[in-house]
Amino acid sequence: MLVRQIVDSGLAQFAYLVGCPRTGEAIVIDPERDVDRYFDVAARHKLRIVAAVDTHIHADYLSGLREMAERGVLVYASREGGPDWQYEWLLRSAYQFRLLGHGDIFKVGLIEFQAVHTPGHTPEHLSYLVRDTGAGATDPMALASGDFVFVGDVGRPDLLE
Repeated sequence: MLVRQIVDSGLAQFAYLVGCPRTGEAIVIDPERDVDRYFDVAARHKLRIVAAVDTHIHADYLSGLREMAERGVLVYASREGGPDWQYEWLLRSAYQFRLLGHGDIFKVGLIEFQAVHTPGHTPEHLSYLVRDTGAGATDPMALASGDFVFVGDVGRPDLLE
């Protein structure tokens, strides 16, 4: 499994490219709208981006999930959080997408992602447990938490009201 953190220091925003070198497939977690940089990183590692996922509906930057969908990438988004916290632009689209709830699993190459509903930062927030099944892992090796968990800290709830 290959993991690359892509940083926007101006926004203090992190996106992650997670790739399976054995199959050549990759996913981008929490992409910003300038998606070319993710495709450049993937190409440098001989990977092709086949999926993208948001951990939550972002208020601090513009998500690149739609830009990924426009390039034919399968996108994943949360179906949690109730009617006020849905990806309405996605639901009314012809894009390839899958809505995820707590416990749902999907794979990119030999890497497995399991959605964990982690409301708090936002009501629909999902974190993703990551397992490298190609390496025989049965336990998660990582948690992609978006703005929910930080090293030594937790994310603040959005100030919704």
